[in-house]
Amino acid sequence: MPVTGCKRAKELSQRDAYNAGGVGRKYWDFRDSVVLGHVSGTRILDAGCGEGITLQKIADLFPLSKVEGVDIDLENVRICNEHNLTVQQGNLYELPFDNGHFDCCIFIEVIEHLDYPEKAVAELGRVTRPGGKLILVYPIDWAMWLARIACMKFKEARFDSGHLRQWTMGELAHCFKQAGFQLLRSRAIPLPPPLMLHGLAVGERNE
Repeated sequence: MPVTGCKRAKELSQRDAYNAGGVGRKYWDFRDSVVLGHVSGTRILDAGCGEGITLQKIADLFPLSKVEGVDIDLENVRICNEHNLTVQQGNLYELPFDNGHFDCCIFIEVIEHLDYPEKAVAELGRVTRPGGKLILVYPIDWAMWLARIACMKFKEARFDSGHLRQWTMGELAHCFKQAGFQLLRSRAIPLPPPLMLHGLAVGERNE
């Protein structure tokens, strides 16, 4: 299963985990394919892009679009830049972009790490143009743990994810509304409970 870029988990590098292949990579690719099915626009942001695996897929799929990433971790920024990805260091609470700059913002497995998640979603609302989209993905922690055990990913199962909160779709819908987004769609990935490992929410910025 995907490994996030939490500082307490650097021994589980995202690119190392992805390049190891196996069921973890297959699921990561499937999760990203669901996300990519909702991406559109000429200016696209991956907020909290980590080491840039999903960002690279977006850039490849939308070669004529301006695809950017932002991450607070300088090591992640360095890795992305080494792979020719346009990424800069930035704080999710004070993004270094103008109001309404992006057509589409992607926020994958980040919200659960934040002390002030509502503030970050509101900031994404600020940089998303009216009518633009926010695509957010969050993990189901207990299901991810069971999946890793079932796949004999014992090292990943033991690792401290650094998650501060387990989100529900109802909570996200309220968070989206407060940030000026209308929830367009929500779905479970890969399948409905009890086979749900992630939740996906797609919102549209209010005019």
